[in-house]
Formats: sequence, C-alpha cells, structure tokens
Amino acid sequence: MLSLTGVALGAVGSLVGQYLVSRASTRQLAVQQAAAHRAELKDVILKFLAVAFRVEKEAARPPNGERAVGGVLDQLVSELWLAQAEIDLAARTEPLRGATYRYAARLAEAAHGGVAGASELGRAQVEFMDAAYEDLWPGQRRGV
Repeated sequence: MLSLTGVALGAVGSLVGQYLVSRASTRQLAVQQAAAHRAELKDVILKFLAVAFRVEKEAARPPNGERAVGGVLDQLVSELWLAQAEIDLAARTEPLRGATYRYAARLAEAAHGGVAGASELGRAQVEFMDAAYEDLWPGQRRGV
C-alpha cells in the first residue's frame, strides 16, 4: 500500500513539474516574440523617421533657395509613404497607424507647398512619437 502511494505521489509530482515547465516555456516564447516584434518595429520606425527628416528638411527650404527639384522631392515623398505603409503593417495598435498617417500627410502637404506649418508638423511628430513609444513598450510610462 505504501509503495502504491509513493507511485501516485511521484506521478502527480511529475505532472505538476511538466505543467510548470510548459508554462515557463510559453511565457519565455511570448517574451521572445515580443522582443522580436519590438526590434522589427523599431527598425521600421527609424526608417520612417529618417525619410521624414529628409522630407521636412527639403520642405523647410525657401522656394528660391537650394530646394530639391520636383522629381527628387516627389521621390522623397514616395519613400515617406512607403515607410508609412511598413509601419502600418508592423504596428500592433491603431493609434500608431493613425499617427503615422497624419504625420506623413502633414509632411507631404508641406513638401508640396501646402499650408502645414511648423506647429502642425510639430504636433503631428509628437503624436507619432508618443504612439510609437506606446506601441513599443505598452503600459510603460515614458521618462521625460
């Protein structure tokens, strides 16, 4: 009888051990997937920001200054929209998708001589950066 109790306790212990290992593996896999997604999204965000900076720089130049010729500026705006589409595909949250679109739209408007002013661009950029941070690190407070 005592040996049967030992076997039963051993089996229960083994099952509990397997359950705990399985749970830890699942948690570790989720952490790894989140880190991989964060790295991919970070790369896409940095690419978008690099193109956005080039577009903003060209749009800020006076029309009679050394502004990029139409074809070059149009190419930059096309690169901007492509980078925006990459974020649209990689982002987890709708706020990041929307903020990226609004920022790209303001930049494209400014590049084509539209009325997007510096304050409008600044607000769109801040909204984008806040949404990017929230998508990369959900629920964490941003240090100022």
